[in-house]
Amino acid sequence: MEWSMIFELIDPRLLIVVAACWVIGWVLKKTPKVADWSIVYIVIIVAVWLTIGLLGWSVEAIIQGILAGSFAVFGHQTIKQTKEGIKS
Repeated sequence: MEWSMIFELIDPRLLIVVAACWVIGWVLKKTPKVADWSIVYIVIIVAVWLTIGLLGWSVEAIIQGILAGSFAVFGHQTIKQTKEGIKS
């Protein structure tokens, strides 16, 4: 799958949600009392909530929120794994 196809799946208005989720995930990772396994779920829930706030309540908004949150997590993991691969 090409990167351009991924960007076509997410409404361009939601790139700010992706960026916000990236920051929220980073903050949660630095928070000692938040378990690592829960960060993905929190980020996706926040993404859905923000997307509904921007686009209004609909099934499409929920799907777009899930995509935006997932894209933020995927982007972070891609960079993290690339850095780890370069080190080893």
